Amino acid sequence: MTPTSLARLAALLAVAATSPLAPASADAGAAPADGARAPIRSVREYAVPAVRLVREDGKVVSLPEEMNDGRPILLNFIFTTCTSICPLLSSTFAQFERRLGADAGKVHLMSISIDPEHDTPARLSAYARKFHAGPEWQHYTGTLDASVAAQQAFDVYRGSKMSHSVVTLMRAAPGKPWLRIEGFVSPDDLVRDYRELVAAR
Repeated sequence: MTPTSLARLAALLAVAATSPLAPASADAGAAPADGARAPIRSVREYAVPAVRLVREDGKVVSLPEEMNDGRPILLNFIFTTCTSICPLLSSTFAQFERRLGADAGKVHLMSISIDPEHDTPARLSAYARKFHAGPEWQHYTGTLDASVAAQQAFDVYRGSKMSHSVVTLMRAAPGKPWLRIEGFVSPDDLVRDYRELVAAR
């Protein structure tokens, strides 16, 4: 890492407990306004809840096991009928994968539905194809209780899918803290954040 990158990561770690938060939610039916504020980054500790989810391939999986296979994790929360925020979040993940190139196989991208009663594995599979998700990017549904537990564990639950947090979460390895990015982040910035976080682990 360059001295600038090290200084940037050190600054993030220094404000982990006191960093201000971006607005917690945005209307899922409204596009981001022009001149939207820059994303706010903070470093957080989260306990992965012991819930079971259903992957887009129909397999029932343990969320802790999915997250603790040793790979870095990128995580967001989406729903397939969202018309603005979720497509932007998913497009960013898709472009992130493309920009990583051969390194894309080293990271696990995860998208958890906040509308599991509608988002069946088949719908998630179609959604994944729409965004050309690579083999390391999985989408998850399950019971409403399991989805809410996951949202609450990562502090993105806002009571309704129409009050959807614009949050991307990233972790370098099991046991490491999470980088929380609140607000829309560009694919290039996401790649930069990822490379810096992994280099510093």
